[in-house]
Amino acid sequence: MDRPATSDREPGETFDAGEAVAVTDPDGVLTGWSSGAQRLLGYAAGQAVGRPVTELLASPAPGIAREEPAVLAALAARVGQEGWAGRVVLRARDGGPVECRLRVRPLADADGRTGWLLEARPTRERHVPQEEAADDRDSDPLLRWSFDQSPFALAIYDTQGRFARINAPMARQLEASEADLRGLRITEHMPDPRFKGPEQTIDRVAVTGVPESVENYVRVPGEPYAHAWVVHVDPLKDPAGRVRGVQVAALDFSEQSAARERLALLNEASRRIGSSLDVARTAQEMADVAVPACADFVSVDLLDAVLHGDEPAPIPVGAPLVLRRTAVRATAPLLVETGALARYPEFSPLERCLATGRASRHRITDPEIVRWLAQDPDRAVWVDQHRPHALMAVPLRARGVNLGAALFTRLDPSAPPYTEDDLRVAEEIAARAAVCIDNARRYTRERTTTLALQHSLLPQGIPEQAAVDVAGRYLPAGSQAGVGGDWFDVIPLSGARVALVVGDVVGHGLHASAAMGRLRTAVRTLADVDLPPDELLAHLDDLVIRLSTGLETGAEAPNADLGATCLYAVYDPVSRRCTLASAGHPWPALVTPDGTVDFLELPTGPPLGLGGLPFESVEMELPEGSLLALYTDGLIEARDHDVDAGLRALRTALADAVPSLETTCDIVLKALLDGRPADDVALLVARTRALDSRHIAEWELPADPAVVAEARSLTAAQLHAWNLDELDFVAELVVSELVTNAIRHAAPPIQLRLIKDRTLICEVSDASSTAPHLRRARILDEGGRGLMLVAQLTERWGTRHTETGKTIWAELPLPGGGDPGVG
Repeated sequence: MDRPATSDREPGETFDAGEAVAVTDPDGVLTGWSSGAQRLLGYAAGQAVGRPVTELLASPAPGIAREEPAVLAALAARVGQEGWAGRVVLRARDGGPVECRLRVRPLADADGRTGWLLEARPTRERHVPQEEAADDRDSDPLLRWSFDQSPFALAIYDTQGRFARINAPMARQLEASEADLRGLRITEHMPDPRFKGPEQTIDRVAVTGVPESVENYVRVPGEPYAHAWVVHVDPLKDPAGRVRGVQVAALDFSEQSAARERLALLNEASRRIGSSLDVARTAQEMADVAVPACADFVSVDLLDAVLHGDEPAPIPVGAPLVLRRTAVRATAPLLVETGALARYPEFSPLERCLATGRASRHRITDPEIVRWLAQDPDRAVWVDQHRPHALMAVPLRARGVNLGAALFTRLDPSAPPYTEDDLRVAEEIAARAAVCIDNARRYTRERTTTLALQHSLLPQGIPEQAAVDVAGRYLPAGSQAGVGGDWFDVIPLSGARVALVVGDVVGHGLHASAAMGRLRTAVRTLADVDLPPDELLAHLDDLVIRLSTGLETGAEAPNADLGATCLYAVYDPVSRRCTLASAGHPWPALVTPDGTVDFLELPTGPPLGLGGLPFESVEMELPEGSLLALYTDGLIEARDHDVDAGLRALRTALADAVPSLETTCDIVLKALLDGRPADDVALLVARTRALDSRHIAEWELPADPAVVAEARSLTAAQLHAWNLDELDFVAELVVSELVTNAIRHAAPPIQLRLIKDRTLICEVSDASSTAPHLRRARILDEGGRGLMLVAQLTERWGTRHTETGKTIWAELPLPGGGDPGVG
């Protein structure tokens, strides 16, 4: 029979400190174990805690079945708050029975739940082997010391996720004692939502019995700033495999995490910074990489010379530093605009870092920062608004030259101040960015120089002529390849004719631009000789071969890979005939006055520089008002479509041509180009005009010296009809000399033609291919002065060869600029 403790106790019976004492939770699980209990049953504290107390009963308690789960609760129900005392048989560690007197008393915890205090005294002495007793005595303090003295923060939770025990490192991190935390869940002590994850992990491990690990970046109460933690959560199981608690080991791996993040950040910087050769974009890439990894706000300020591609001059000592805000990035929207000038006094961190070449880190309360803000009211206002607490000033230097500086700022009050490791990372990022910015600056300088050269070699204006109305466009490549060698030209020729030229030198950069300039000059020189298009291309081909092989000097070829394509067309407004020849160039487009668009299928010769193959010309008559479009391959070729698609797009755009040729150029470029082209683009559009019979007079003359007087009379009459009597004397003299030369030195038929264009053109044609030349007559010479007089009295003169002979021509300026003379 079980009975109250008072009725079962022998007279004078007591339980002293040497008795076996244990404590259980309300469910009967052992949570405390004294050294006397270890001596009585042989279980060390680590072996007993967490086991159900019923496993220690060798026989049922009087009147209570041992298998009943809440055996102690049943006892309490029978005896009430006074407890119970009686004889029981317990099972020792070696399996042997131990008869003892057991006292059970209720023990309330902080939550009001009732646990139990167990006190036992053997009714007869139990003998434990000496070696086992010594082992048990030693194991209990060792286990306790290993828990309490572990360098890792350790905590034990019950199956409900409540604190049961913590060691000293955990108490320091949580800034609370074990007594303060016992019975609380994690979020009851630390309500930060970032602790919800570890709490849920503990609950899950208590249910599943499967260990887990959690990484978290959070500030615990015992630390001033957030740290990186690895938390190992392991179940505590009894011998039967049932989870009786959960152990948590928290490891601060902030240094390792920071090192890993720094390495990842530097790899990211190497990958992302310098993706283009644009100075401003490269500066923005640096700011994008640094936020939020290094700072909450980053500004990159550069010297103006860098943005223009120039070599920065040394910063004068003592002068305020003036930089241009080129790039900014922040974790939250801030009122900071790019493009504005920023001035920094001599003692400011950015000025000092450029002067010394070394980065520096500061707190916002440092004396030099306070002094700087006192001299810069605008920046002080910004500081008051956004409350930064730490900053770094890092110079941007490449090849020993200052390019600018970057300012890294931390605004988050929970973030720690900058460390030396942070400073080294910022310097690495800045060094990488500075090299890329300098490369972009040098590219900008070369591109600007090449563009200037390219534009200087292109027509600076369309020359005045009456054969065609023209408009042209040149667009440099938008890629990193640089400026290429595309060009176009409009060359006035004799007889009111005009030459239209479009060419494309292979390659990009200064060499391509210089080669383009040489070819354009050669074309203009050959055009001045009035060579037919096919012969002109043949001479140009020889020139390219000489340039690319170095035959001119015998030295190593400076342009071994020089090659080019070219399209040369000559239009005569009198006959309305156009002669074209191509050297590997795309076919021109023709838009007739009725709106029909077609591509002229020319016999395309080889590109210039190959040699060995002839070029062919095609001659065709064009209706007045026809539109010719000459272009380079950059207009019709692109990454997103092939040449055929580009030709179709060009056909569609030209079908929408408007009277304004400038507008037509814009329509074509907008239709075929999306943004900056990948290759150079040259476009030349020309609308043909015609000279009617009212502005042309021509006569067939016999090879008789007497006809010279008749030629002068015909000329005078025609000039009178054109209201050009002022030119009568000079024109008659020129015609007289040219006709006389044809009669004396050439062969019939002889033809005289006058053309009223922007100038008065006098032409005499004959069947001889012998070209006259100027010579200086001696004093006693009777002849040799005619062409000298023609050269002196006219604006220009020359000879052009034809299929049937030659034509000698001269141009006289019209009074007051004259009438263009188009029909």
